[in-house]
Amino acid sequence: MLLIARLIILAVLLFLAFVFVMFFCLLRPMHRNNVHVVAKIFSSVAPVLGIKVITRVHPVSDMPQPCIYLANHQNNFDLFTHTSAVPKGTVSLGKKSLAWMPLFGQIYWLSGNILIDRKNRHSAFDTMAKTVEKMKTKLLSVWIFPEGTRSRGRGLLPFKVGAFHTAIAAQVPVVPVLASCQNHIKLNRWNNGVVIVEMMAPMPTEGLTKNDVKAFSAEVHETMSARLVELNKEALALNQAVKN
Repeated sequence: MLLIARLIILAVLLFLAFVFVMFFCLLRPMHRNNVHVVAKIFSSVAPVLGIKVITRVHPVSDMPQPCIYLANHQNNFDLFTHTSAVPKGTVSLGKKSLAWMPLFGQIYWLSGNILIDRKNRHSAFDTMAKTVEKMKTKLLSVWIFPEGTRSRGRGLLPFKVGAFHTAIAAQVPVVPVLASCQNHIKLNRWNNGVVIVEMMAPMPTEGLTKNDVKAFSAEVHETMSARLVELNKEALALNQAVKN
């Protein structure tokens, strides 16, 4: 019964959110803060799913300097957890096929997000070059899921190097953003416990070149993997404390 009720409520809330956001973005298409506003709307749905999101945002999010946020990608619940940490002046990078999804795709594009054709190497490089230019001229930050696919509880998957090429080309820092494990979330469970979303300290790229991409990517992956283990332990302890 709870599952059915929650699905109905979720469907209604998402429909209303999509309609509102569509008109909002039509009034100011491609605005630099659209993604931030949309993210706040979706993150507000988390309590309806029985999720308590603890968000720790680093002061770097209030700085005018652009950066690249690197977030772990677990499952569809990212839409309601990671979104709590999306700062102003930030757009995300998504695959081009998203544009064809009814409602969501149109909102994603109107919000000002960047669409990339990963299957076309030349087009992808061109898109990333334009992204670097936007970061420099418009002081836009970019939110990227460097794993390129959902991890589904398998820890932090290997990173694609595109985000690191972009960061080094733009000479901007990368800022890791981690959400603790979300495998425990079930729509038929009243209380889905805690998910911790933490924005870590920025990792600079000044002085690095394209020859440093692989080593830098490995360093960031190691740093994020270690912190994710700690966050998972903390979130698990909090969830067990609630049960007891």
